[in-house]
Amino acid sequence: MLTQLINGRIFTPQGWLNEGSVLIKDGKILEVTNCDLALVDAQMIDAKGMYIVPGFICMHAHGGGGHDFTECTEEAFRAIIQAHLRHGATSFYPTLSSSPFDKLHQAAAICEKLMDEPDSPVLGLHIEGPYLNPKMAGEQFAGQVKAIDEKEYKDLVESTSCIKRWDASPELPGALDFARYLKSKDILVAISHTEAEYPDIKAAYEAGFTHAAHFYNAMPGFHKRREYKYEGTVESVYLTDGMTIELIADGIHLPSTILRLAYTLKGVEHTCLVTDALSFAANDGKPIDDPRVIIEDGVCKLADRSALAGSIATSDVLVRTMVKAGVPLGDALRMVSETPARIMGVYDRKGSLQKGKDADVVILDKDLNVRAVWQKGQLME
Repeated sequence: MLTQLINGRIFTPQGWLNEGSVLIKDGKILEVTNCDLALVDAQMIDAKGMYIVPGFICMHAHGGGGHDFTECTEEAFRAIIQAHLRHGATSFYPTLSSSPFDKLHQAAAICEKLMDEPDSPVLGLHIEGPYLNPKMAGEQFAGQVKAIDEKEYKDLVESTSCIKRWDASPELPGALDFARYLKSKDILVAISHTEAEYPDIKAAYEAGFTHAAHFYNAMPGFHKRREYKYEGTVESVYLTDGMTIELIADGIHLPSTILRLAYTLKGVEHTCLVTDALSFAANDGKPIDDPRVIIEDGVCKLADRSALAGSIATSDVLVRTMVKAGVPLGDALRMVSETPARIMGVYDRKGSLQKGKDADVVILDKDLNVRAVWQKGQLME
């Protein structure tokens, strides 16, 4: 069946089309045109002047809809993905937080199964940890970090083809060999939960660490030891031209000034937006039953309010937050669609509204709320 989206502002790689239509057939974008004429044999969808934009790519989220990927069940995986789909995330990289390797093997098996399903939104597995600096691991990874073990990570990678990203602390013994190996397998390697300074980041980048997870969070900035001053991870990443970054743009993990700074210094092509969401995201306001945490101000906090415990954002929140921070809407959209697609190597089929790409399309109203989602041409209910 041919579907034609009309009467909306269409965001394309060349900019906005204020008149035109998007044609969808057999799960693909048949054409994006500046013609608004109705086709006789098409199902017409009137966008009523709203925004027609590319589907969002969720490349770092731990859970949602009341579930966490570490549950390692198909039910949990499907529930999380469906919860985020309703908020415009048409492509997904399930993220396993620091976990024992038996769980990582379980998760890989589930991920493989979902990826093999027709028109699956799952593009691969993302692992964060367990090779993290204990000083920077935080409450959520307490007791779940360990030294780098070459045999165990090679065994896992060799057993599956679904791993597309792995995050670690680059200053750990064995981290550079870890990065070189993953790079040879076309797996994105990211720095995370780190104390790395410039020499560490320079060596890490050369070894294959090309991305910085949740930039600014769980990493130091400019600091002092005794009478001398040192660049932190943040400044080191800024000075590494080819390194890409991701921002938790929920408006809480980073203030608007820092969001604008990162966007200004790194640019749209090197900056993507992530939710880093916990199970409490997209959970329809259901109460939580964990006495250790509370939901307040649009974020999850430790119950004593001493620290943030994690994000409850969805992808549409990221766009709204960046626009409120003063970033043009088109750039905010690119950072949640085009840039992650390029970083993850799927821009040939994802990340923009172009002829021949997967029909992953979102309609946003004037307040940037999601009004409709098509994932590979299928309208999500």
